[in-house]
Amino acid sequence: MRVLSDLFKNNQAWAAEITKRDPEFFQRLSKQQAPQYLWIGCSDSRMPANQIVGLAPGEMFVHRNVANVVVHTDLNCLAVIQFAVDVLHVQHIIVCGHYGCGGVLAALRGEKLGLIDNWLRHVQDSRERHGALLDSLKTETERHDRLCELNVVEQVVHVSRTTIVQDAWTRGQALSVHGWIYELRDGLLRDLDICITRPNEIAPLYQSAVTRLKGK
Repeated sequence: MRVLSDLFKNNQAWAAEITKRDPEFFQRLSKQQAPQYLWIGCSDSRMPANQIVGLAPGEMFVHRNVANVVVHTDLNCLAVIQFAVDVLHVQHIIVCGHYGCGGVLAALRGEKLGLIDNWLRHVQDSRERHGALLDSLKTETERHDRLCELNVVEQVVHVSRTTIVQDAWTRGQALSVHGWIYELRDGLLRDLDICITRPNEIAPLYQSAVTRLKGK
């Protein structure tokens, strides 16, 4: 029970299969890390970042938390972004939410779950900011889907406004911040049509993304 032997067996089988296909894979992987992408996604166990986009280990740097939230006081997330941008020199930061997110649903309903309520307060802020849009929708499912999308758009803006990303753009570093959402029911990604590549794009692209979501 303490060892979780099934997971170790799975690991051995996985490593053996990778080595069979590519005998030098782990040797190469151990010597370098040069991903082009940083993925900021939800902790949901149904969201395996590398697998969703078909990338091998070493090709994507990953940060995950409940409801894929980016907060300017979260040193964990900021440290990941800083390392990815300043050390690994990723070219793309992808904020990816997903439909059916339990954290977003709790924020939509105003549920009390405990300590996590403090974290989800950030999503509740988005719910209140876009209250008129959400209230115009007929069903909770529609409101839930739209808040999942709006939450991604908000977090793209938060990433873009970090000092890390702002400084990278000031240096002339090529860096794009994307907003995507994943559909659990078919395994496909949707582009939310917000991709920020410089500071002066933040406000107009945010407004355009929100306007599109209002028209859905």
